[in-house]
Amino acid sequence: MNDAPRSRRRSGLLAALALTALLAVYVGVVAVRALQLVGTGRAVGVVLGVALLVVPLLVVVLIGRELLLAVRVQRMADALAAAGRLPVDDLPRSPSGRVDRAAARAAFDPYRARVEAAPDDWEGWYHLGFAYDAAGDRRRARAALRTAARLHRGRPATTDLP
Repeated sequence: MNDAPRSRRRSGLLAALALTALLAVYVGVVAVRALQLVGTGRAVGVVLGVALLVVPLLVVVLIGRELLLAVRVQRMADALAAAGRLPVDDLPRSPSGRVDRAAARAAFDPYRARVEAAPDDWEGWYHLGFAYDAAGDRRRARAALRTAARLHRGRPATTDLP
């Protein structure tokens, strides 16, 4: 068995954990400074201190949301791999390795049709997410993968077709 994908996944996880630890240190330092500003009692200091508390908190929430999505997408990928139904990336590429956008858009329609025919099928949404990604539409790819994750967890889809 080839250990390269597992090793690559482990190194990616370690990098994500290291960056998260650095972010935690940064948030801690900013929180201390923010509390010092709030403690001045001056209007400008209080406003800046509150802003310094809110912005890092928002960043932490957004990063946590993306990490949770990554974990859920990995679980879905593991389930599809075990069943032999992972999407196959056979799109033509340029010499630099970039996907040919025209070919990606042409290959996109069957995935969209599958989701339109079965909107509660998490696997269809998963495949649609990767089709969007190949076509270069990262916003819709994330939305489709979030819908797939909701359906995979047994929750109803709360989004229309992206």
